[in-house]
Amino acid sequence: MYQAPLDEIGFTLKQIVGVSDALQAGRFGDLSEDLIDAILDEAGRFASTRAEPLAAIGDRVGAQYQDGRVTMPPGWADLYREWCAAGWNGLSGPVEAGGQGLPTVLSAAVTEMWNSASMAFGIGPTLTIGAVEALHRHGSEALKATYLEKLTDGRWTGTMQLTEPQCGSDLSALRTRAERRADGTYRIFGQKIYITFGEHDMTDNIVHLILARLPDAPPGVKGISLFLAPKFIPDAEGRPGVRNDVHAAGMEHKMGIHASPTCTMVYGDNVGDTGEPGAVAWLVGEENRGLACMFTMMNAARLYVGIQGLGVAEAATQRALAYARERRQGRSPGGGADMVPILEHPDIRQMLMTMKALTAAARSICYACAFAIDMAHGTDADAAAWQDRASLLTPLAKSFATDIGVEVASLGIQVHGGMGYIEETGAARLLRDARIAPIYEGTNGIQAIDLVTRKLPLAQGDAVRRLFEEIGGVVDALAATDHAAFDGMAPALRQGLDALTAATQHLQGAAPADALAGATAYQRLFALVLGASLMARGALADPAAEGRVATARFLHIAILPEAAALSARVRAAGNALAGSGAALT
Repeated sequence: MYQAPLDEIGFTLKQIVGVSDALQAGRFGDLSEDLIDAILDEAGRFASTRAEPLAAIGDRVGAQYQDGRVTMPPGWADLYREWCAAGWNGLSGPVEAGGQGLPTVLSAAVTEMWNSASMAFGIGPTLTIGAVEALHRHGSEALKATYLEKLTDGRWTGTMQLTEPQCGSDLSALRTRAERRADGTYRIFGQKIYITFGEHDMTDNIVHLILARLPDAPPGVKGISLFLAPKFIPDAEGRPGVRNDVHAAGMEHKMGIHASPTCTMVYGDNVGDTGEPGAVAWLVGEENRGLACMFTMMNAARLYVGIQGLGVAEAATQRALAYARERRQGRSPGGGADMVPILEHPDIRQMLMTMKALTAAARSICYACAFAIDMAHGTDADAAAWQDRASLLTPLAKSFATDIGVEVASLGIQVHGGMGYIEETGAARLLRDARIAPIYEGTNGIQAIDLVTRKLPLAQGDAVRRLFEEIGGVVDALAATDHAAFDGMAPALRQGLDALTAATQHLQGAAPADALAGATAYQRLFALVLGASLMARGALADPAAEGRVATARFLHIAILPEAAALSARVRAAGNALAGSGAALT
């Protein structure tokens, strides 16, 4: 049923976030618009014809755990190998490791398609891509020589292991320990939980990146190191050799993404083939500097998790729109004796337009974040500013896109009516899958804390100021157009920007507790205004595209008025919580 929205994806890339201008400036080497179109077209074909047909069986059968082994649903191992053989895993990987070195923003676009087809499938490669980046930036030459190429092309997969039973978001409580050995290796002992694709049968090796603490490490997060421990220790030829002392002790039974194995991993419980307890591991980066290395992986993962929410939102919108066109119920509001497609009813249209508008806004924000990451890799004077922009947009991309993934999937069920609650339509699966995305890779509440406490002060506030100036420029451009289709958009965006500015000024002067109380509402406010401005930029670039202009106008007229209420909530949040301790006892 899913068909990649190639026109919208291509337009967002080229016209809204600026890829066309970057190509003309030579920022992406030999990459051309024709090549981008060809890549997007082929990715869309693979997503719709190969990945999406396996989504239902992946949900129904799920990954299966028995005696420390995980078996993927029928067809999934073949799907993954075919996907790797087509070069998708190495799309943005380093050229020196066999990757194609293409921009992150292009990787983001095709990742949307994988997640629209099946979020449970799309999440696995996300962790491997993050492992590639962490190893490429922080690994020793010896580690890169052994692991980087195989991770880049997807022959081996990677995991990211932070969470422990007593230690979720607060990594200062981490207990997994590492011990030095005379040969320069380490041994890992402990347990990690919620490890995505910690065990599976799609590849012949899995490379685990694990946070652990050395015996003499300083307390808290300053004493955390990052280690690489493979499932099988490579032999002299780089092939999987001795079984390491790292095992899956169990697999979680989850609300959604059933085909994505979420494992409990243990180290040191089985001597295995190494002759000594503990998982043999190698240091990545420097001792006690592991969190900085892991954040390389986490920041990439946060953007890609945002894209998971976007992918589900697009799939839910397509499914609901197709149903609304076919399902006949009730009479037309304008009269008539015959039942009409429910698409004709204003309430259904409101829901569908909300789904389309929020999805388009999330796409613009996610792609803009990815584009900023690409531009930050340059060597010119603007690179630092682009890095600040990427840092500022990362919590917005992760939180907004995952929140709307849930909202849009829920609306999709409502459009289906009672049939949406029945599993055979697939609408319920999308909501069940989407619900994890606002939670993992840093809950959206943590993203809000990061936005308010770390990102607003970036470059002494210049990062935010520059973005607000760009939004103001879009307001001016809207006010200058006399195209009737844009009526009402300029004042709506101006009022939204004013509300965002007022909330920002409040937070910059607020006490810490008051600022944190308003952080989540502020994050939503920021994303709505930013998303509206990006969509308006696209509409202005192609005013003849009636559907795109109508979607942008709907967001401005019907949804953006929430900005005023959100701004008021940000400013009142601290006061509103006064006395809450008594209410919550």
